[in-house]
Amino acid sequence: MPAPQTADEIVADKFLEVRAKLLEIAATLDRVDRASADSSLSDEAAHRRDALQKGIEIIASEGSDRAARLQMLYSREYQPGWRETFGMKSS
Repeated sequence: MPAPQTADEIVADKFLEVRAKLLEIAATLDRVDRASADSSLSDEAAHRRDALQKGIEIIASEGSDRAARLQMLYSREYQPGWRETFGMKSS
């Protein structure tokens, strides 16, 4: 089993990949801001834009549980009978 990577190794290994994702996020938000200058966002789009902003705040926060908090932000609460709601048969 290989030894776990050090923090330096992780940053070196993932820097370009993460930088590209951050640039993509920034470019998308720039496009939204430019487009919404001409027209307002629908309620659903505004809700999603707010959820993206909350996600960015989680990413920028401290702690080693950011991925878990981000996943919970974008997850639905468990609902018994969800299979029927989405037209799925239970096995």
